[in-house]
Amino acid sequence: MLSGVFMSVGGPLIRLIESASEWQFLAYRALALVAVLALVLATRYPGRFLATLRAAGWNGLVAGCFLACAFVGFVFSITHTTVANTLFLLSAAPFAAALLGWIALGERVSRATWVAMLGAFAGVAVMIGEGIAEGDLFGDLAALGAALGFAGFSVALRRGRGVDMVPAVLFAGVISGVTAAALCVATGEGLLVPLGDVGLSFTYGAVGIGGGLLLYTLGSRHVPAAELTLFSLTEVILGPLWVWIAFSEQPSALTILGGAILLGSIVGLALHGVRRARALPLVT
Repeated sequence: MLSGVFMSVGGPLIRLIESASEWQFLAYRALALVAVLALVLATRYPGRFLATLRAAGWNGLVAGCFLACAFVGFVFSITHTTVANTLFLLSAAPFAAALLGWIALGERVSRATWVAMLGAFAGVAVMIGEGIAEGDLFGDLAALGAALGFAGFSVALRRGRGVDMVPAVLFAGVISGVTAAALCVATGEGLLVPLGDVGLSFTYGAVGIGGGLLLYTLGSRHVPAAELTLFSLTEVILGPLWVWIAFSEQPSALTILGGAILLGSIVGLALHGVRRARALPLVT
């Protein structure tokens, strides 16, 4: 749940970007993300940094690829369709994770989790019901791709939970950052952007994404994929709150009602005490 708190700062930070393109933003955000996670891993495993990366194995690489796709999809969705459409499609991630988790890992979803997922989906629908529009097809597809990418990332984390999977997030940063930087150069727009945009990108990468996904990855050792993605929807609740604080955009009554339904679903599942996946010892 706390990971969603960190990631929820993304909306206001993206709103403050002046002129950086999607690819420029992704490149600088990835640079900060990789730097922070490399520092965390080097501190946690002194002298064993490369061994820790290798220990993540194919599961880590696959998880990184899924997450890199989610990174790209989210940013392009936010900039090409309505925020409401983006959030609505992203709320499908727990359902995708439930299906993938069952197929790949045999993780069965409890009745309590299904009820909470349906409640959360209804809450998101109420929150953004007034804002759902026809939107841009490319942006909507990008949001759907982000949801599927995040679900795949979550399942891959669960599959590799016997080792430290934080390197998977670092891999995602490298993949998305190199791709974004290469496209910036190839398209001729380059990497020169206002210093303020660089600072915002760094902040989001280091604090929002770095902190959020570090907690998310640690939680994946204990929580099944469907519940993992469901708990991260706290990001949807807090996003409008930060925008209200930063830009004085007061949320509507439906946003508050939907947020209460969503929060109630998440807290209800947490309090229900559903059986958690047993954490495995780290292999280092």
